[in-house]
Amino acid sequence: MGVIVKGKPVADALLARVQADARMLVEKGAPLCLAVILVGDDAASQIYVGKKHETCAKVGIESRMYHLPATTSQESLLDLIQTLNEDKKVTGILVQLPLPAHIHARQILRSIDTHKDVDAFSMLLDMSGDDLVPCTAGGILELIHSTGVQVAGKNCVVVGRSNIVGKPMAMLLLQENGTVTICHSGTVDLGEKTKQADILIVAVGKKKLITADMVKDGAFVVDIGMNRDGEGKLCGDVDFEAIKDKASYITPVPGGVGPMTIAMLMVNTVEAAKRQFAAAHPE
Repeated sequence: MGVIVKGKPVADALLARVQADARMLVEKGAPLCLAVILVGDDAASQIYVGKKHETCAKVGIESRMYHLPATTSQESLLDLIQTLNEDKKVTGILVQLPLPAHIHARQILRSIDTHKDVDAFSMLLDMSGDDLVPCTAGGILELIHSTGVQVAGKNCVVVGRSNIVGKPMAMLLLQENGTVTICHSGTVDLGEKTKQADILIVAVGKKKLITADMVKDGAFVVDIGMNRDGEGKLCGDVDFEAIKDKASYITPVPGGVGPMTIAMLMVNTVEAAKRQFAAAHPE
């Protein structure tokens, strides 16, 4: 059996570091505040926002919650973001997705001050080695690093091309000198591509899409999917039971990547605050 890579121990280590850094910033008198905007009453989004608020409290980050009705206009949302951009006490801004259909999400995300963009979606527009990284993709990289596996020189296949996971994941792997292939709904003979992967990362939201015959012996398999099987149980995009004995490392669903996303959000929030404080107080 391959090694099952669970997210909680790695996330806990990151959060311990964040807590120490947050304490140091507060002692210096630096502002440290995450503003989270939720538009509408999507049940899953409310759960995610609640978890972010709880984690902020746990590690010593002030958090503000802005819960707006689903009828909120795009102009009103842009006005709120501009107010938060100008508020020196707010060091991180996050707009919870999805947004209601009448709001243009891309324009909203672009309106966030890049120095306060702790979701790091602006990374897709201008990436450098010093950028904050999107939380899920960054969390996956931390999981890989935690095992001692090196990305450099590996064939890496990312299944999924979303702006939230697939594209930034591919960019991070490239930055670490992996050789990257991105697969998607238009890919012909997906299995032939995935069988070449030393590192296989799957984020499409289709239960058990990746079967054992599509995976190379000894591959590192990261499953980001969150689905329910015929019995209503949570499962990923990967057939875990069929692949766990073939992979060298594999993440479970649930309990794999999930804990890393909020941990990386906390990392980004503290890092953004550090940079803003340093810019305002040059030595």
